[in-house]
Amino acid sequence: MSTEHTGFCPIYRAIGVLQEKWVLHIVRALLSGEKGFNELARAVGGCNSATLTQRLEHLEQLSLIDKRTEDSHGKLARSVYSLTPAGLELQSVIDAIGHWAQLHLEVPGPQEHGAETAPC
Repeated sequence: MSTEHTGFCPIYRAIGVLQEKWVLHIVRALLSGEKGFNELARAVGGCNSATLTQRLEHLEQLSLIDKRTEDSHGKLARSVYSLTPAGLELQSVIDAIGHWAQLHLEVPGPQEHGAETAPC
């Protein structure tokens, strides 16, 4: 059986997009509503500005997020990000991951250093 991938497979492509580091964290943060860049950076946590900018640009190219610029009346313009209808459809993916995690992942104990814990 060959493991080489030939032809277009939408599942293969979707996994490629969604597995990029920070992508699902960005989507999850935007599911609660639009956010400015700094607010989004805080909500995602741990992602440097250059990487966040790159991921946001890629998600915008894929039509998963929209970016608009707000005039800040004399201050620097503020970029605001929101999910498109296609991005909002990822809610079911996030929900499925959450359901799977609750069933199959144990809560890390205090002795487990490096275990990622974040508020849900």
